[in-house]
Amino acid sequence: MEERLQKTLARAGLGARRKCEQLIVEGRVVVNGSICDQLGAKVDPSIDRIEVDGELIRLPDAAYIVMFNKPAGSLTTMEIDRNGRETVMDYFRDFPVRIFPIGRLDFDTEGLLLLTNDGAFSQRVTHPSQKVFKTYEALIYGTPEEWVLDELRKGVCLDDGMTSPARARLISVGKTRVSPRGKRYSGRDERKIEIDTSLVEISIREGKKRQVRRMLRAMGHNVIALKRIAIGALKLGDLPLARYRILSAAEAGLAFEDADSDSDR
Repeated sequence: MEERLQKTLARAGLGARRKCEQLIVEGRVVVNGSICDQLGAKVDPSIDRIEVDGELIRLPDAAYIVMFNKPAGSLTTMEIDRNGRETVMDYFRDFPVRIFPIGRLDFDTEGLLLLTNDGAFSQRVTHPSQKVFKTYEALIYGTPEEWVLDELRKGVCLDDGMTSPARARLISVGKTRVSPRGKRYSGRDERKIEIDTSLVEISIREGKKRQVRRMLRAMGHNVIALKRIAIGALKLGDLPLARYRILSAAEAGLAFEDADSDSDR
């Protein structure tokens, strides 16, 4: 049965729809021996021979949705980093099918990242119409007053526009050892200092670049460490850092449920 070429590429695990459309436009896709660079092209994956960058694509027998606890210091990309930095795909070299990240986490952010070979699922998670909440724990300098949390809940004016209202609450206050550069103390730097810090939970529905860090900085509280702990009602839980597990269909569906629908946060 014929379908659009970009849909076939997404089902083969080459990325979300936009990424697959980019592969086509760049002339990297060959169908039956000829370059196909038209987004409207249709193929029959059961008959046509489809190659990307000279590699024959194969459709998987099943859809995979994977939860990964991304470490800070790894890039969310399918490409090899030209500077030799670690990428999240380094952890999936032996995975049975080709999968790709759904959205991204910043280089210095850790926590819940979903990967899949299902382009439709990826599109559903990332499409703005779904209004999926992503929840983070942020370790910040100082202690935010209640009016600061109220401002986060109303939305914050950033240099690229106003953010949508967030959910925000103070989890705890304490002290944290950091290096002079503001990084959490790892035990290797003897010039450590102890500062007053707080742990804040914040949930957003958008995906502006470094949005949580920028929102908190705009309110006078720089972030020391940031971790994503949930997407919708799907929680990272006790999954160890740098480990992953395959989700059931029921678990994956939690990403579209609102864990705090009855909350007044």
